[in-house]
Amino acid sequence: MTGYDTLAARLTIHLDTSVLWHHRPAYAELVHRAHREGLLGASVFRGVTGFGAGDPKPGKGPCTVVVVDEEPRLRSFLPLVADVLGEASAVAVLDRVRIHTPGNRE
Repeated sequence: MTGYDTLAARLTIHLDTSVLWHHRPAYAELVHRAHREGLLGASVFRGVTGFGAGDPKPGKGPCTVVVVDEEPRLRSFLPLVADVLGEASAVAVLDRVRIHTPGNRE
């Protein structure tokens, strides 16, 4: 059996790991809300170094939250996390992707 491609979208949110949302990391709140909304999947990736709109600060670092699902569902998700994104000075990027699912090799 061979793999197949599925059309989907990827929401990539760039923010600083030190930003808190009600005493918890903002990135954790974003993943929690994605799960609560039943989105296909979400992961957090921490960066070693980076910079964004502000000056780089010691002890802080970049992270990326990646959420994958259908584009309309991700567009509907954005207003649900606008409060967190605004507080975190985050940048969100939405792009179309193909999900490749490898099949079983026999």
